[in-house]
Amino acid sequence: MNKFGAYIKTKSFRNTLLFAIGSVITVVLIAFFSLGFYTNHGSGIPVPKLKGMPIDRAISILKDQGFSYAIDSVYRGDAAPGTVVEQDPDPETNVKENRVIYLTMVTRQAPAIPLPDIEQKSFIEAEAVLLNNGLKVGDTIYRADIARNVVLEVKLGGQIIKTGTKIPKGSKIDLTLGDGAGASEVEVPDLINQNLNDMKFVINQSRLTIGTITYQGSITDSTNLIIIAQSPMKTDSVTKVSIGTRINLTVIQGKK
Repeated sequence: MNKFGAYIKTKSFRNTLLFAIGSVITVVLIAFFSLGFYTNHGSGIPVPKLKGMPIDRAISILKDQGFSYAIDSVYRGDAAPGTVVEQDPDPETNVKENRVIYLTMVTRQAPAIPLPDIEQKSFIEAEAVLLNNGLKVGDTIYRADIARNVVLEVKLGGQIIKTGTKIPKGSKIDLTLGDGAGASEVEVPDLINQNLNDMKFVINQSRLTIGTITYQGSITDSTNLIIIAQSPMKTDSVTKVSIGTRINLTVIQGKK
């Protein structure tokens, strides 16, 4: 151990160590500059800007400048079919001749996607779901229904479509919404042989109006009156009337 300690203090050891370090540095420098020379570091030709061009023109430019190319496609409703929307490498990047330039163009045919579930959802929610799925809101039609601004039907090209139906991405979807007013017609209630006071509640709940009440015979107890006729009356040909229709009644004294 003492001999080794004495050796590393000698001039011979220092010279050997410096020679080894210099050799390593020399080898590293030679490898670095050789690699740069081999790969033509810093040289090349700039990639042209192709985004926004028709694909045919972009291909022609690449061929003229000695590039190879590969093409992928994607559907986008905000760009014309056949337009280059992405490129790799980016424009003005220096690359070697014959380098492959990757292009993404807008496809001419929209992919088919399933209609998302938007029935019985509010218009605002349905619109957001359609947009997130690459669809658009077309015409909105209102129909009498108690639910206001809720999707009742979904149509494409005038035809009713259901959740899961495959449709082209980017399609305009027509929506039928409830107007919040309910149906314009209601069922005619059958009031015959019923107590007048009880049927007043039924008439109001049916969104109808009590019309003229005709009293027949001797009336001694106004709380016990029986309906014997009504107009309009529910028949095979008349089952519904407009909201607010007046119902005229004929009553007699009920039995104790």
